[in-house]
Amino acid sequence: MTSNPEFPDFDTMTPADFEQYLPEFFANGDGHVSTDPRLQTFLRNNPDCAALVRDLETIADTAKSLFAPAEPSDNVWSNIQNKLKQEPADDELR
Repeated sequence: MTSNPEFPDFDTMTPADFEQYLPEFFANGDGHVSTDPRLQTFLRNNPDCAALVRDLETIADTAKSLFAPAEPSDNVWSNIQNKLKQEPADDELR
């Protein structure tokens, strides 16, 4: 089914093959192996592998969110704006 020699035949792949190639599946699928159309039949037929994928995707998504920049709330921006309005300008200090 696949012409990529790096991967096993998706129609005859075993759970052991899947585990061997799982890091590459994640690397090539932006961390979402469960949406790869080539793996849908395999994951449907191998619930333990599907559960592993769900767990790893949850871990990967959680890890990404730990490093996502936090955007300050609107309240923080309002407080900054109010403080700036209260402070005299540099030329007013002289």
